[in-house]
Amino acid sequence: MKARTLELGLLVLATLVTAVGFVTVGLSETADSPDVTFDLQGEVGGFLAVVVALLLAAHVVIRLFAPLADGMLFPCAALLNGLGYVMISRLDKGLADSQSAWTFLGIGAFCTVLLVVGSPRKLEQYRYTLAIIGVGLLLLPLVPGLGVEINGARIWLRVGPFSIQPGEFAKVVLAAFLAGYLVDKREVLTLTDTRFAGLHLPAIRHFGPLLAAWGIALMVMIAQRDLGSSLLFFTLFIVMFYVATNRAAYVVIGMTMFSIGAVVAWRMFSHVQRRVDIWLDPFEDPKGAGFQIVEAAFALADGGVTGTGLAQGTPKKIPYAATDMVFAAFGEELGLLGATGLLVTFMFFVAAGFRVATNARSPFEKLLSAGLTSLLGFQAFIIIGGILRVLPLTGVTLPFVSYGGSSLIANYVILALLVRISHNSMVQAVEEAEELERTAGSLTVSSRTQAGWTAVAQ
Repeated sequence: MKARTLELGLLVLATLVTAVGFVTVGLSETADSPDVTFDLQGEVGGFLAVVVALLLAAHVVIRLFAPLADGMLFPCAALLNGLGYVMISRLDKGLADSQSAWTFLGIGAFCTVLLVVGSPRKLEQYRYTLAIIGVGLLLLPLVPGLGVEINGARIWLRVGPFSIQPGEFAKVVLAAFLAGYLVDKREVLTLTDTRFAGLHLPAIRHFGPLLAAWGIALMVMIAQRDLGSSLLFFTLFIVMFYVATNRAAYVVIGMTMFSIGAVVAWRMFSHVQRRVDIWLDPFEDPKGAGFQIVEAAFALADGGVTGTGLAQGTPKKIPYAATDMVFAAFGEELGLLGATGLLVTFMFFVAAGFRVATNARSPFEKLLSAGLTSLLGFQAFIIIGGILRVLPLTGVTLPFVSYGGSSLIANYVILALLVRISHNSMVQAVEEAEELERTAGSLTVSSRTQAGWTAVAQ
């Protein structure tokens, strides 16, 4: 139970950090605007009550149903979620109210998955059903009458007053499909026919799944105008192929295929050209197409090393600061140190996720946990890289931090699966150790008996 004690201590620390940020934002806004009132005792008390209740409920569920799970996963997610809520409340009170509701639903989904999914290995039996569901969810926004275009990307479904991104859930489902498929086909996929440029190349027919993934990724990039999801989706395929086969050929050929497809899309489609032009030179049109990137750059520069202080900067000038550009808002108000702290938290989470993959006993759970961890890690890299102009800016969210209901719920589902796999792996490790100890004890008794009979015979 040491993991649960560690988890509880880290949750207390995450709650304190979140509460201090919430109080700082409230007091700063009260000082800056006489019209704004902040009831320190009432608002902070209510905020802490809700946060503590949610985190404690999730902790109790873990303690009861996954007591041997890794103790770093949930606290890292809670800290990221809490810091994200503080920044969103500083940027837009209306979005903060919605984000609190999505957080409640996300933790509810987390607890539900832990209770319902006792063994993720059962998903392996439905791999092709999961493939159909995943591709269907990914392409559902293209169906006329269902999908809507928001901010130039057709990745949304309108359900009454709400908008959801089915692609967020599609990535989780497709990761489960890939894990099952690669476990089934791993031996075939590792066979090599030829050697070229230092790479052991599998037979051409084994690249069929990679070609299918390439085609779907290009469709998402071109038809839905969503470079981020297409890149993330294809990266998931490549990473899981490499983990399953240990063949660098899949990585090299996969990235080459995506690069060729991206260049062709850039030459043929104006919206791709516009996105690349903004990436290469946002200052060519600083008040138009490049305004968002330019404002983010100014925000990061204003933050310096230590930042302007919470609620002391001007991140509201950045368009869509609470969704696409929340990292720039952190960079301005918390500076390089705060932004680095956010990155370190992600690194701890990813490290814990890959530790779960390393310790997993079954090949399916090993691949699934590696794929799910890669999803969150690369998603953070893609959006932060876009803000820093390492990559073209995409519309993906910063996991657990940015505003977005679909993303937050899907991320909590991923977290629950990682926690479940971690617990199951530890249970199996304990059972194997006990079995080994029993076997060793039996062998010792058997050796002593044999030695006794030998003495009698002599």
